[in-house]
Amino acid sequence: MANFITRNIPNTLTCGNLVSGCIATVMALGGDARCALIWIIIGAVFDFFDGMSARLFGVSSPIGKELDSLADDVTFGVAPSAIVFAQLSVMEYPTVLASVEPYIPYCAFLIAAFSALRLAKFNLDTRQTTSFIGMPTPANALFWGSLLVSQPTLIESSAWMIPAILLLVVLTSLLLVSELPMFALKFKQWGWRGNELRYSFIALSGVVIALFGVIGGMWIVITLYFLTSVVADIVSRTHTTVDIEK
Repeated sequence: MANFITRNIPNTLTCGNLVSGCIATVMALGGDARCALIWIIIGAVFDFFDGMSARLFGVSSPIGKELDSLADDVTFGVAPSAIVFAQLSVMEYPTVLASVEPYIPYCAFLIAAFSALRLAKFNLDTRQTTSFIGMPTPANALFWGSLLVSQPTLIESSAWMIPAILLLVVLTSLLLVSELPMFALKFKQWGWRGNELRYSFIALSGVVIALFGVIGGMWIVITLYFLTSVVADIVSRTHTTVDIEK
């Protein structure tokens, strides 16, 4: 009985992630972006603990891996797409875009499509055991949810924010499947040496959250995560080039 329970804990948590994503999608399409973001965050908590429990109990399985990807695409792909879709559906469009206004909101679902591509790529990519290649889907979902919920004045300040949102949709979608190395908050050991980047980022993120709150600060944290990864990659490439030249 105990083995049956422990064997099914990870998949149960994954299903919790999936259900959270479904609820977030319904909330987003109903116009409640804040509640949708809260359910995305709840889904992210389930996602964190399903992998941890699978490793703890040693019960990872192919079906669990596939189920995890499905849940992640709903919670971190479809749900944020629905938030962006709802936002684009209620914005005031400039005259030049009037003829295509009914169709533009559907561009938001590029996020869901590229999230699925990113998850499929992750499942097959053996390079991503200790770090990531491209933006992780949870980070992208939290960025969009936090940005649209916490910055309504900015988002609705001008009709020309619509092209800006569409451009950002394209850029973040491409970032999901990019070859940009991005560090992961995975610790092999808890000492400072070798974890300087992780601890520094956690400390900086704590300051941002303390100043702006979880909802308002998450998009800033994700932006800092992206910029930090870019800088770390440049530094790593520079050191590699210097070592080769030596």
